[in-house]
Amino acid sequence: MTLLDGLTDAQSAAVSTHEGPLLVLAGPGSGKTMVVTRRIAHLVASGVDPAGILALTFTNKAARQMRERVEQLLGEEVTGGMQVSTFHAFCARQLRIWSDAAGVSPNYSIWDTSDQRDAAKRAVVDAGLSTSNWPPASVLSVISSAKNKLQNAAAFEADAMDFNDRMIAKVYTRYEALLRENDAMDFDDLLRHVAHLLRDDEDVRASFARRWQYILVDEYQDTNFAQFVIASGLAKGHRNICVVGDPDQSIYRWRGADIRNILDFEAHYPDAKVVHLGRNFRSTGHIVKAAAGLVSHNQSHRHKDLHTEMEDGAIVEFRTCPDEHVEADTIVEHFRTASEAGRPWREMAVLYRVNSFSRVLEDAFRRSSIPHVVARGTAFYERREVKDALAYLRLILNPNDEIALRRIINVPTRGIGKTTLDRLDAHARANGIRFGEALRQPHAVPTLTDRARKALGRFSEMVNGWLEAMEGSLLGLDLADLVSMVLRDSGLESSLVDSEDGEDRIENLAELVSAAADLQIEPDEDGSLPDVRRQLAHWLESIALVSDADAVDPENGSVTLMSLHAAKGLEFDVVAIAGLEQGVLPHMRSISDPEALEEERRLCYVGMTRARRDLLMTRAMMRTQRGIRDRTMGSVFIDEIPADHISCGQPEASWGQTMSTPPEDFDYAAAAREFKLGDQVEHPRFGLGRIKRLMSRPRGLTATIDFDEYGPRTLLVAHAGLVPVGNDLEDTAC
Repeated sequence: MTLLDGLTDAQSAAVSTHEGPLLVLAGPGSGKTMVVTRRIAHLVASGVDPAGILALTFTNKAARQMRERVEQLLGEEVTGGMQVSTFHAFCARQLRIWSDAAGVSPNYSIWDTSDQRDAAKRAVVDAGLSTSNWPPASVLSVISSAKNKLQNAAAFEADAMDFNDRMIAKVYTRYEALLRENDAMDFDDLLRHVAHLLRDDEDVRASFARRWQYILVDEYQDTNFAQFVIASGLAKGHRNICVVGDPDQSIYRWRGADIRNILDFEAHYPDAKVVHLGRNFRSTGHIVKAAAGLVSHNQSHRHKDLHTEMEDGAIVEFRTCPDEHVEADTIVEHFRTASEAGRPWREMAVLYRVNSFSRVLEDAFRRSSIPHVVARGTAFYERREVKDALAYLRLILNPNDEIALRRIINVPTRGIGKTTLDRLDAHARANGIRFGEALRQPHAVPTLTDRARKALGRFSEMVNGWLEAMEGSLLGLDLADLVSMVLRDSGLESSLVDSEDGEDRIENLAELVSAAADLQIEPDEDGSLPDVRRQLAHWLESIALVSDADAVDPENGSVTLMSLHAAKGLEFDVVAIAGLEQGVLPHMRSISDPEALEEERRLCYVGMTRARRDLLMTRAMMRTQRGIRDRTMGSVFIDEIPADHISCGQPEASWGQTMSTPPEDFDYAAAAREFKLGDQVEHPRFGLGRIKRLMSRPRGLTATIDFDEYGPRTLLVAHAGLVPVGNDLEDTAC
């Protein structure tokens, strides 16, 4: 077998072109990895010294696989000295060698994410700023962006145009000093220093050019400016650079990737040879043509004749569902049908734009006893911010839950540190009382400082306020209201605004409110709902009982649930993409930004091309946000898919079994018209009362009514049997 056997003409051209700049535009499923490894092997087989080949990629896994495949083709003894590495590993190695030229210690340490955050926190304080107003994670994000543009602190300060940038420049200056004082590098420094060497030091650049005569960069569409400078500097002398990628799969702008690097490659290298790998070996015809039709709407799209020689297969199916619960059930049933047809669970995946979507999907798969895993992420109820919120709620239900109390007593930071907790613990042990009791009586702990007593007092007052609200002092409070109140009053939500992944984490907390609103508790015979304490106890119990993962069938594996971003590079026989709605996919923040909207379209394209045989796309007409049901608009992307390759069925007629189903003949619209705030109504058991609150919850329309004899009660309108008495009174605000 020769290294060109079995290749298409385009693949052969990419493999056998050795000299000069080469751009390989590789569509999804086009055999990119095979082309890359065959090209390296072909260079070696043609007499190129393996030690003169440098291949750069983005993950250790990709680098390892690339090396292993080349060794399988030629043998390990032949490929010795060949360097296949990630950008960061390559730069770390070179900085040890060229430390003097770079002006760094050869024995530098590399700070991981946690180290960087600790240093940034110290830098904020040393700069005379508050970590509340200048969250370390937010400041680090700006510093990282500056470093990727090769700006040191002085250059960033010189370009600062407003108060915010000037304050961050102060932090950046101190953060940079801390790195120097500790002989340390962060991840961005590794790239920045090597980029400066290649750009500014002719001796270093010439040495690199003699060392590596053939440069290959994989996933070039994901490179940032620093990586562009590194790749360009490595090839400046001999210009033997091959970059492989696909502009249509550039989906990481938010972490610094610059699509212009690949789009402008021919401008930087006018004599570059361009090879288009458009044949898809992965997906059936309808999937390929549907995805190609969608992405062709991007201005940044580089035309590739995307095609496949496989059969057309099943048409892409788009389903409109009444709400997210029916959407999840629709996906579950679609997968069950595929399983009955012989597809193993491990060959199925559900993709979504927003991580919080996994909660409803996880519930649906769990109820159906289908093994599933949340890939490259954490199951919804195991996410840190969700567990923190649940700990607060456990504490409200059980003030003696010491595990919950210790978890959140200083989350977010409120001045109750380890010393205070140790003194409380010692006092509780010495006096034979519970830890929680000692906390609620800080004045009785003589070893506490006045500052600690005040902080503990404020915490206790906050918890007591929730307890009073739960016991009914706030008219019409239900479980979703209580959860929302805890998230707000505790500071959990506000503390995440500028944190790392803050937007996703806040969306997870909002989804927790929706989960509380989704709670299915049958009303009593009179239509009244259980009080909030009973609702909370039932809900926390249900979460605890379902948190263990289902056993995985070793033969069939598990369905994979994952974000669209995490799915890049993977493929499955059966794929479902949930949430094709404006504001979700495309995301709300991209709607008014043409470049961001194009990236969202590319993200959808990436998701579609993960499917080999079967692609289902879904949307919900109603989706619950923070416990309130809102109407949605279908994604513009669906209208951009060629009609010949997608089937848009009618909306589901059923509201599914996951909802608390009202009587079949119940008319929601009529109920909404019939009852208004301030109306007087009569109940078969409670008598006369006045409506103080109306809420549309997933379980149905609820009304909080202040009855003359029984006081406030919250009822499900569908079950309550309410009769209007006097609707001519003026509406009152709740």
